Amino acid sequence: MVIAQPVTPAEPEFVGDLIAEALADLGVSTLFGVISIHNMPILDAIARQGRIRFVPARGEAGAMNMADAYARVSGGLGVVMTSTGTAAGYAAGGQVEALTAGSRVLHLTTQVDTKFADRDRAPIHDVPTQREMLKGISKAVFRIWDNHAALGTLKAAVSAALSAPSGPVSIEVPVDVQRMPVAGRAKIGKPAVVKPIADQSEIEALAARILTAKRPLIWLGGGAKGAEAAATALVNRGIGAVTSTNGRGVVPEDHPATLGAFNMTPHAIRLYQTCDLMVVVGSRLRGNETKDNAMPLPPICQIDAEASQGGRNYPVDMMIHGDAADTLQRLLALLPEKLDTDPNLAHEIAVARATAEGEMRAMLGPYRTVADALQERVLPGRHPWVRDVTITNSTFGNRYVQIAEPRLGVHALGGGIGQGIAMGIGAALASLEHPGAPKAITLVGDGGAMLGIAELITAVQEEAPLVYVLMNDAAYGVIQNIQDAQYGSRRHYSALNTPDFGKLCEAVNMPHMLVSEIEDFAAALDAAIARPGPVVLEVDMCAIGPYAQSFAGPPAGAAGKAV
Repeated sequence: MVIAQPVTPAEPEFVGDLIAEALADLGVSTLFGVISIHNMPILDAIARQGRIRFVPARGEAGAMNMADAYARVSGGLGVVMTSTGTAAGYAAGGQVEALTAGSRVLHLTTQVDTKFADRDRAPIHDVPTQREMLKGISKAVFRIWDNHAALGTLKAAVSAALSAPSGPVSIEVPVDVQRMPVAGRAKIGKPAVVKPIADQSEIEALAARILTAKRPLIWLGGGAKGAEAAATALVNRGIGAVTSTNGRGVVPEDHPATLGAFNMTPHAIRLYQTCDLMVVVGSRLRGNETKDNAMPLPPICQIDAEASQGGRNYPVDMMIHGDAADTLQRLLALLPEKLDTDPNLAHEIAVARATAEGEMRAMLGPYRTVADALQERVLPGRHPWVRDVTITNSTFGNRYVQIAEPRLGVHALGGGIGQGIAMGIGAALASLEHPGAPKAITLVGDGGAMLGIAELITAVQEEAPLVYVLMNDAAYGVIQNIQDAQYGSRRHYSALNTPDFGKLCEAVNMPHMLVSEIEDFAAALDAAIARPGPVVLEVDMCAIGPYAQSFAGPPAGAAGKAV
């Protein structure tokens, strides 16, 4: 790990200096990216100023995933630096994931000289439609056109990324603008974080609905993060809870009155059919968690920071446009300390969840040992729990292994395979900023690992505190299971030639541990957690054997990959 040494502070002379100083003044301590001829003025200034740690990823796709996970775990702004054209395009897949998750990411990218930008005159790295590409994967897109507008445009971009509903924001800084002399000596100041404030009469109407309900539920999505205290207070007053995968931990996952993310089991569906109200907070009710919106739900009242989400996937009786934390806190003030709800509701929720957990564990076969070992360590150790798209995650990682708080859960929400290795690095470096700096435990598969394997070198270089739990079945396992179930066991293109991960790790100085007997997993995990820096803990699934029941993708009625 190399950290630039600060030099004697000097007044910024060029826009690149000004941007580097402004980012540090905003509290940015870590920047992910790849150096290029088109972003060197900014990165040179960052190195000279020595206030920000630059993490040189092996590719822009990995850098974006790192910034995304960093933003989720830190609770702050994740910043990524790419170059123009192809380099910005490399980051697109990771930015789609950040957009899906609503991550607070600032994508600092570049442009060719302003006299060539958008004109299709073929300077090096030019893509005349770059702005249109960025619009498709960003909450908002900005460009700094000259030295006068640098601070104002940067401030607007950061405000947009942080404001509800949050999401990745792209800002183009043409290379000639980066080299322009500074105009004025203003400081950036604190950007405004804008949140929608719900109408009080609508909150009063929702309170009246809750007061007449006997078996109400609250469904908590990623947009409910930040509302933990109010949401938990509502559950303590007599409302049952269920979460999306992205809303896990908003109510403590070991609370007896929450289904957690066991939201689509037969037991959950039977429970929904006995309930008379569901308050949906900050959730899109995504298709892969609602059987493509065919799962029956109770009458819905919805709270969301994005007004257009109202009734998008399910009809609603009420749509409240507001910030989750503010709206739920004001709702609490209108409700008694104990609601007159069915006293059996919490017990029935606990039974439904315990039954679903038992059935899930039965289908794991020998991998119950892996699930239980992770469950026993992730929650009490307050480890970030990072997951790529794998059979292991789809079966138990997304719902059984509990997290201590919402920011500690990171997974590929959009279903894109191969983002876990880089996400683990971002989560691990964010964890360094919290007390104890617990290691990020990162679940990946051999198939997904192939897409981001170069970032193992970044993990070693940055001494990232993380454990990669690498589940190796030498195949796209879920694809093979789908082929067996739906395509007459015709296994085309799903077998993989995977490397010898031990030799690969040795080549990049990454510690490697191999588990070939399932009973060795718990002790190996403890050793990997105790060891400083990054470790790959490989589980040889070919030696251990299959799951007791094959996982062949989403339940009937849901399309696409299970995530």
